[in-house]
Amino acid sequence: MRIHNIERNTVMVTPARFALRSMLKCQPGFTLVELMVTVAILGIISAVAYPGYTQYVLRANRAEVGAILLETVQFLEQNYTTANRYDQTSAGVDIVLPYLTSPKTGTTKYNITAAYGAAPAQTFTLSAAPAGVMTGDACGTYTLDNAGIQGSGGTPAECWGK
Repeated sequence: MRIHNIERNTVMVTPARFALRSMLKCQPGFTLVELMVTVAILGIISAVAYPGYTQYVLRANRAEVGAILLETVQFLEQNYTTANRYDQTSAGVDIVLPYLTSPKTGTTKYNITAAYGAAPAQTFTLSAAPAGVMTGDACGTYTLDNAGIQGSGGTPAECWGK
């Protein structure tokens, strides 16, 4: 039978030390460099995407006010067929616009007003003035009259079309 001598400088590896060594060698997770690269990539993507998103939101708000103005024109035209004027009902009561803001509910982005011609009001002009987040919009105040002529602070074709 052979007897093995254990050297004095050799440390016996116990199961607890073995588990500790294996944990230290392959820890799960990310390094700081990996996290910084990820943050940089997200920053670049955000810098590219955010301006496009804000332009999309502006166009959506413009489209919504355009739709509300067209809906209000229909309301006024329906009244005109019965009262033969835009500013009053057939009973002589002043017209109240169905929507005074855009959007119909929520935070106001446009204030809607109507201006009528001399009595009996045979003409009207609807105006939607920007408010809140739309205050600095390049398209400015939207207008629409009884002849269907669209106007805005910017180029009407660009503002009404987008």
